[in-house]
This record gives sequence, C-alpha cells and structure tokens, in this order.
Amino acid sequence: MSVESVEAARHRVVVIGSGFGGLFAAQALGRTDADVTLVARTTHHLFQPLLYQVATGILSVGDIAPATRMVLRKQENTQVLLGEVDHIDLENGTVTSQFLERRTTTDFDSLIVSAGAGQSYFGNDHFAEFAPGMKTIDDALELRGRILGAFEQAELSNDPEEQARLLTFVVVGAGPTGVELAGQIAELSRRTLKDTFRHIDSTRARVVLLDGASDVLPVYGGKLSKKARKTLEGLGVEIQLGAMVTGVDADGLTVKEKDGTERRIESQCKVWSAGVAASPLGKQLAAQSGAGIDRAGRVEVLPDLSLPGYPNVFVIGDMMSLDKLPGLAQVAMQGGKYAAKQIAASLEGQDPSQRPPFKYFDKGSMATISRFSAVAKVGKLEISGFLGWIAWLFIHLLYLVGFSSKMSTLLSWAQAFFSAGRNEMAATEQQVFARIAIERLRHHENSRTAGNGSATEQGAAGTDAAAATDNSDSSPADRKAAG
Repeated sequence: MSVESVEAARHRVVVIGSGFGGLFAAQALGRTDADVTLVARTTHHLFQPLLYQVATGILSVGDIAPATRMVLRKQENTQVLLGEVDHIDLENGTVTSQFLERRTTTDFDSLIVSAGAGQSYFGNDHFAEFAPGMKTIDDALELRGRILGAFEQAELSNDPEEQARLLTFVVVGAGPTGVELAGQIAELSRRTLKDTFRHIDSTRARVVLLDGASDVLPVYGGKLSKKARKTLEGLGVEIQLGAMVTGVDADGLTVKEKDGTERRIESQCKVWSAGVAASPLGKQLAAQSGAGIDRAGRVEVLPDLSLPGYPNVFVIGDMMSLDKLPGLAQVAMQGGKYAAKQIAASLEGQDPSQRPPFKYFDKGSMATISRFSAVAKVGKLEISGFLGWIAWLFIHLLYLVGFSSKMSTLLSWAQAFFSAGRNEMAATEQQVFARIAIERLRHHENSRTAGNGSATEQGAAGTDAAAATDNSDSSPADRKAAG
C-alpha cells in the first residue's frame, strides 16, 4: 500500500487596510512562509499627510495615492482584494468584505487590523453635509471644487454681502491638518489666484481658523505653537480660539464662546478637521475579545498589540489604544512592522507569551504652515521656520511610496513654492456634488429595501414616494450647500 504525502497548508495572514500600517505590515511579510491577503476598501495606498495639497491644487492624486497592487506586485505570496470589511469572526477565523453587491469571506490564521479612522463630528454627523472632512481622495477633490467654486461664484455676484459670504473660508480644528489647510487656502488666494479675476480681488478672501483649544497646534505647545500662530496671522488667517461650533448650515455656522454667547459666521465653504473616530470594526473586536475601547473607538490592545485571548490577532495604527500613543503615521508604520515580525517569529515556533512588548520610537512630528515655514519637534529638539520646512520636505519625500511619486511631487513643489503656479487647479461639478448624491442614493435604496420588507404594500409605496420627493427636492439645496 502506497502512502501519498500531503503538503501542509501554508499559514494564512489577512491584513485589513492599505494605509501606512496595513501596507508596511504586508511588505514586511513578503518573505515569510505564509500566504498574505490584503483587504482594503480602496484600490490605493493614501499618503494622508499630503492630502490637503491635493485639495489646494499643489499635488495630483497620483502623487500621493499609488495603486496598492502596483506597490505589492513583486510579492508573490501577497494577494490584494478590494472590499470594505464589515464583519470579523475571531472564533472561526474569517473576515467578510463587500464590494458593490459581491460579498467575500476570507479565512485567516493570523490577522492584522489596520482599518484606520474617519472624521468625527462629536455626535453631530449632520454637519458633514455642509462641512466635509479631510480623510479621503474624494474629500480632497470635493474640497478643491468647493474652494475654487466659491471664487467663481463670487466673480459672478453683484451683491457685496453674498460676495463676502462666498469669499469666507472656515477651517474647524487647529491641529496639523487644519493649520496646513488654512495656510494653503490663504496662499492660494493671495498668490496663485491673484489678478486672475476681474470683478473680485481674491487676495481679500477671509480665512478663519476655529478651535475650542487655547492655541493652535496644542500638541506642540510653547514657542512652536506661538510661531505657527504668528506665521498664520502673517498670511492673513484669522485665528479664533476657545470657540466651539454648535451649528452648521449651507450659508455658515454658529459658534459658541467660552462665556456662553453665540455668534454666526457667514461662509459657504467650510472644512472640518477637528476630530477622528476609529473604524467601527473596533467595536466588533472589543465585543468578541473582551478588550476595552476608548472614547474615540480605539481598541485597548495588549503590550504586543494583540487582543486578549487572541494572540494571533493584532490591532495597529489609528485603531489601537496603547500607552497614549498619538495617531501618527509613524505609529502605524512601526506597529505594522512589529506585528509582521511577531507573526514571522510564531511561524518559526516562538511562543506568543515570549514576545517583547511593542516599543514606539518617536521620530518626531511636524507641520508646514506656509511655503518656507514649518514647525518640527523631535524629542526635545524644536525647529521652526525655514529649517523646519527643509526637514518637513525631506521626511515627506522619504516616506512617499515609489520613485516616480517622489520625483513628480518634487517638481510640483518646486513650481508651487518658487512661483505662484499650481498645476492641479481643475475642478468639476461631479467632484463637488458626488458625495451628497451618493449618500442620498444610498438612503433611497435603504428606504426601498425597508419598504419591500414591510408588512403592507402601502407602507412600501409610502416610503418610495417620500424618498422620491426628497430626491427631487434636494438639488437646489445641495447646490447651495456645496457651492
């Protein structure tokens, strides 16, 4: 009797997310004896720190968002699947994702969850219709259309009050993203668009930076915050601190001061960069593992970034809560590499109980304020002004994925910083209105589904009629909101 040998199945690793944590984890697993599957809701890896430069016409989408498949094409053990993960079953070792109408279930032996974070409106999600966030390529392109569209509408208007509203840009949140965005909108209006209109003066555009904190860039503190504030004010940015947004609509927003008084700012173009919330997958993981979860929805992981009772499941990046680590790209990168290293060690027989704890090496943080001016903090070393800007340029070029992206970005920066020109100034109506249209379409489809499952046809017809009425009446309001 002959006995056939059966080759043992390879270890299956699933990585959720193609951001910094997910991509670096997948790359680190490239030479391991495992089959790696990366599941992501987008086809690209997004270099999010430079997203605001897409919104303000400096960089193209391709500069900061290479296709994930192209980045990982030489890793023969790695497969990329497109789909948004909506369910994780820790007990059975499966991940379920959806792309359009297709649902896919992927088995895993080890799992790395790096699904990132979205914009948080602190319980006021309805603000998003009139004040989009800055987390995705779609967000950046929509914002570019809103900014440029506001100038175009102002050029067509003969009403001074309407012009003032159209030329008032409000950025909510004075963290790095808000500061960088406010600075670039100011430079866009005062340098790039100068003398391009005949009926309005773009240099008189009003840029307002709002925050409930007592200073801009509060995480930097001290002289760096003061330096950033002074630079912004030199650009003409109005900084309003100690102010909380209590209402947002198509024509402006309501602000509440510390003393309780409220005031209104008339503005068509508003941007929200005031908070983040971890992926809802965090709640699933916490419920199944018994792990804690913080106010931002981040999972409280063990020192080795794993979940209680599941040493084969790692949570990294913006989804994890450990030792008050900040939500920075470097934390995600290092976490991804660490998790991959632990999986590789376990394949070689290492006991999970012998893992060394994750140690974050702080390489510093930085934010650019305007051309030739940035702030950077590396340990106790603080740099600002031109030297900070040089450091910012070098670090961001270093971590861009792909040689071609680095070169095209460098050329775009040379044009934007050493002249008034910006190559990426095109905007379309679809970019501005697509998000709201898609959200209304989903609402309509959900209403139809609920109606079809109801007990009476009358109830279903009523739901469809209400949705259709809402859809037909939405266009003027949407156009006014989006501008």
